Amino acid sequence: MALFHKKRDPSQRLRPEKLDETGILDLPYLVLTVLLTSIGVLMMFSASYAKAYYDTGNSAYYFVRQAGFAALGIVVTIVVGRLNYFIWYRLSIPILVASIVLLLMVLIPGVGVTHNGATRWLRLGLEFQPSEIAKLGLILSFAAMMAVWQDKMDTFRYGVLPYVLILGAIAGLLVAQKHLSATLIICVIGALMMMIGGTRWPWFVIGAVVFGVFLFVYLSNRGYAGNRVTAWQDPESDPLGTGYQIIQSRYAISSGGLLGLGFGKSRQKHLYLPEAQNDYIFAVVCEELGLIGAIAVILLFMLLILRGYWIAIHARDRFGTLVAAGFSTKLAIQVFFNIGVVTNFLPATGISLPFFSYGGTALLLQMFEMGVVLSVSRWCVNKQALGRQKA
Repeated sequence: MALFHKKRDPSQRLRPEKLDETGILDLPYLVLTVLLTSIGVLMMFSASYAKAYYDTGNSAYYFVRQAGFAALGIVVTIVVGRLNYFIWYRLSIPILVASIVLLLMVLIPGVGVTHNGATRWLRLGLEFQPSEIAKLGLILSFAAMMAVWQDKMDTFRYGVLPYVLILGAIAGLLVAQKHLSATLIICVIGALMMMIGGTRWPWFVIGAVVFGVFLFVYLSNRGYAGNRVTAWQDPESDPLGTGYQIIQSRYAISSGGLLGLGFGKSRQKHLYLPEAQNDYIFAVVCEELGLIGAIAVILLFMLLILRGYWIAIHARDRFGTLVAAGFSTKLAIQVFFNIGVVTNFLPATGISLPFFSYGGTALLLQMFEMGVVLSVSRWCVNKQALGRQKA
């Protein structure tokens, strides 16, 4: 991680607003973001039209909503990409506090919104999961604090304690919501941010042991979570219950073959595969586009993630580096966990696939985060590194 926490010019480390705007928007990053969003919306339409017709009588219902959010999200990406990212340095702690307040609101009886037996949503004009805002607040606040305490990250007081307290508060609220997948992602993002920021490695060994004990106790005392592990190990032990979704997902993936059945021709999406338009949309991608199409989608994600890390490495100030690396890490984690679950490499965790899974507010937040990375490239990345990439 030395590439990420190398020393920056102290005069720029805390005053990125003083940096000159390069006037250059990272075109490859923007093109990859728009391309993945466009493919994701099309695949969501294909995966959802049977479910949409069954639920609403309008097969394009989910598609129209998602396409509208995608169009708005592209505008958000470009607009945020033109802003000086230092505004998020100032707003990092307020965003974190607001996300914790929203997580608390979910636990108030009658306020949180319940879907499929889980209460993890709020409806404030738009319906959304506060856990998504918590991820945003965590990355921004961690990056801001690590920028301030760059030379003190090897100490317990500045390199461990504040981050553990924040992670503990957020994770505790998510556990109270029985939201294990978000708890896992938040903890992994936080740990990787600390690693990038310069926290000493022995603390990660201690953290891994503590988290392992927590998972063991949690899975032992939460029947539904333990059942997911059992289903992961042997889906056929309960083919019409906990193993049903995994089995149907494997049917979809295997029937796609090398070239797939063709766009729109998935069979499993016709109410056989639960959450085909959401958490398990990648199974429909495999069924319709085949192995080659699925690999192409994965490669696009890899290129976007690697480009984000490239921007982070070439950023001229500490906060820009950590923000770009944090959002790229979040994207990588969610893609890895979602595809791992869909292919049964990992137990089911309820993690959506960025840009593809249905959910307007989640898509907007993802596009906002991509815009912040673009802002870092515009205001903070060395002109010589960007070269001739003008937008």
